[in-house]
Amino acid sequence: MTHLLKILEIQQLTHNVKQYKVEKPKGYFFIPGQATELAINKEKWKGEFRPFTFTSLPEERHLEFVIKSYRDHDGVTNQLDLLKQGDELILNDSWGAIQYKGKGVFIAGGAGITPFIGIFRSLESTGKLKGNTLIFANKTSKDVIMESYFREALANDFISILSKDQLAGHQHGMIDKDFIKTHVKDFNQEFYICGPDQMVKDISKILEDLGAKPEAVTFEK
Repeated sequence: MTHLLKILEIQQLTHNVKQYKVEKPKGYFFIPGQATELAINKEKWKGEFRPFTFTSLPEERHLEFVIKSYRDHDGVTNQLDLLKQGDELILNDSWGAIQYKGKGVFIAGGAGITPFIGIFRSLESTGKLKGNTLIFANKTSKDVIMESYFREALANDFISILSKDQLAGHQHGMIDKDFIKTHVKDFNQEFYICGPDQMVKDISKILEDLGAKPEAVTFEK
């Protein structure tokens, strides 16, 4: 089932990431961490649906998406980047495998952070965020989506790692086996991974090699 929704507000979060608040259909439901498919209600783009994760809470009166734009080619995210308040999106039903199963370590790469935004906001709203850790990998400091939110909400349980920049307050390098062994002491807990496909595969294998149970490693299949 599809819904036609107006954009209520657009906010710039980083140099290439925006937050879109849109109308919410009556009775529409999703679980934090889930996604949907969106298309732009304009000629040529109406049938071009792409998956995006909800970053709002299910009980809020609007829907919200945090979307990275790839401006090097004329695709859907580049077109989204050109939209204004009042433009319309086409929304499908909700779906997705990334859902909260219990306290653990969240590992995100770049725009892969988006499923975790909704989950963290939901946990924070119910006082259950403490005890969860976020490891967030990016290329440079300007790529870190919602850094101030994560630092405030998670404090020392937020670990930022940058592959290009070397800055105070951030680790430098890649998320490899040594990095995970240094920052994760308990492998008998839940793990959540979202990011580029190869990153998800590599980190899933590292976690299992270090003792994590396969059923405790959650990622989008």
